[in-house]
This record gives sequence, structure tokens and C-alpha cells, in this order.
Amino acid sequence: MTAPGEKLARAARTFASDVASGFFEISHSGLALVGVAVVFALAMLAARPDLRQTGEAQLMSWLQARQVAALGMVPELDAVDRATAANPKDLPKQQAALAYWISRKYRVAPEPVSALVAEAFEVGQKTKLDPTLILAVMAVESGFNPFAQSPVGAQGLMQVMTGVHVDKYEIFGGKLAAFDPVTNLRVGVKVLQECIQRAGSLQGGLKFYVGAAQLNDDGGYADKVMAEHARLQQVAAGRAVPVNPPAVLRAVAPAPVHEQTEPAPAPPDKVALTS
Repeated sequence: MTAPGEKLARAARTFASDVASGFFEISHSGLALVGVAVVFALAMLAARPDLRQTGEAQLMSWLQARQVAALGMVPELDAVDRATAANPKDLPKQQAALAYWISRKYRVAPEPVSALVAEAFEVGQKTKLDPTLILAVMAVESGFNPFAQSPVGAQGLMQVMTGVHVDKYEIFGGKLAAFDPVTNLRVGVKVLQECIQRAGSLQGGLKFYVGAAQLNDDGGYADKVMAEHARLQQVAAGRAVPVNPPAVLRAVAPAPVHEQTEPAPAPPDKVALTS
């Protein structure tokens, strides 16, 4: 290669080397600047929690806006906290067996039933009432429909007369709490407990509960509850109990004894106890 050619080649290599070196220096300096900026930003966020909270709120708002645009619904991550549900697999064996059996018989989801079974056991322990009795009352009263209502105003799982027992709902925020399954269960158990105490026996208490305290016949209500109670006790004991179609529920049965619009006269204190 001629001298001028060699000089040109060396010049080209030198130029390329200088460009590469400069690019490296610029990139290195740029990354260093980015690193410094990140450290500075983190220090600022640590020193100013209000800035961090503002940034998090703006980021969350942006993410929610994208989700709303994609799904057409406003996300509520805490909605699950409002659900009355539990995983039956997390329950003790006895309670899980009851939840699955009730779910099959009454064609309701096992998760909400599991929450009710667990609550029945907890409330039953406090009130000295058999939890399977509490569940039997719910079964006959509403078939585990938390929104059931009778023609005379008995509402919810245990078909408590909300208008009569409005005082019991006050500590739960008012009478609309009758449609909260757990609240209705607790109030219903309290009413049942009072009825049993007044009557002096379980059978008599069930007659009070159904509103037939002054009548000769309760329309077979107590027998239905006791029969379901016996089946649930067998399920809880681990026995195989056939799942038969549920009996006609009192909330939808024609003219049940306690749903008469003009019940037989009774002392005021007993009237206040009827459901």
C-alpha cells in the first residue's frame, strides 16, 4: 500500500477509535447520571413521604384508568372483603362435612355455606345452642336464601320479624342489616334463645319462634326443624346421610301458621318474641 493510502487507513482507524471511545464515555456518563438521578429520587421520596404517596396515588389512578378502559368496569380490590364466604377446605372436618352436605341438598354454593356453618358453631358455643339446630332452623326457614321474605315481613336466613326485633338490629347499623347473612344469623339465634327460655323447652321454644305460641298446632314446624336437626347431627358425626329434596319452605308455603295477618291474641311480652 502506498504511503498516502496507509496514512488514510490509519486516520480512518483513529477516527473510528475516537468515535467509539467517545460513545463509551458518553454512555458511561449517561448511565452514571441516570444512577445519580435514581438515588436522588429515592432519597427525596424517603425524606418526603407525601411525595411518595402522591406518586403512588397517581400511578394507581393511571393503572385503574387503563383497567377501566380494558374491562369496562371499575376495579374494587376490597370487594372480596364484603363477601360472606369461606373455603370449606379450611374448616374442621366436621364443619366441612356439614357445608358440603347442605350445599348439595339446598343447591347453594359451598363457600357462603361454609361461612355460615363456621358462624353457627361460634355463636352456638357462646349461646349453648347446638350449631346443627341453628343450621336446621335456617334450612326450614329460608333454605339458606339470605334474601327470603315472608308475606308478613319475616326476613333473611332465619326469617326474623325485622319490624318486631328492630332493637336487636340497631347495634348492627339498622334493620337493613337483616339481609346481611351473619347479622341475621346472630339476631335469629338470640330470638330463638329467648323463645326457648320463655317456653322452658326446645319444642316449646320452636313453637314460640314460629309464632304459634297461643295455637294448638304449629303446622308441623317443630317436627320439620327437629327432623333436619337429626339429619345434620348424623352428617356432623361422619355418617352417610342421603341428600333428599328439601321440604317446602315456610317462607313460600301456603298460609303457614305464623304468617297469618291476624295472629291469635297473646300477651305483649310473648308477641315481642315471635319471629
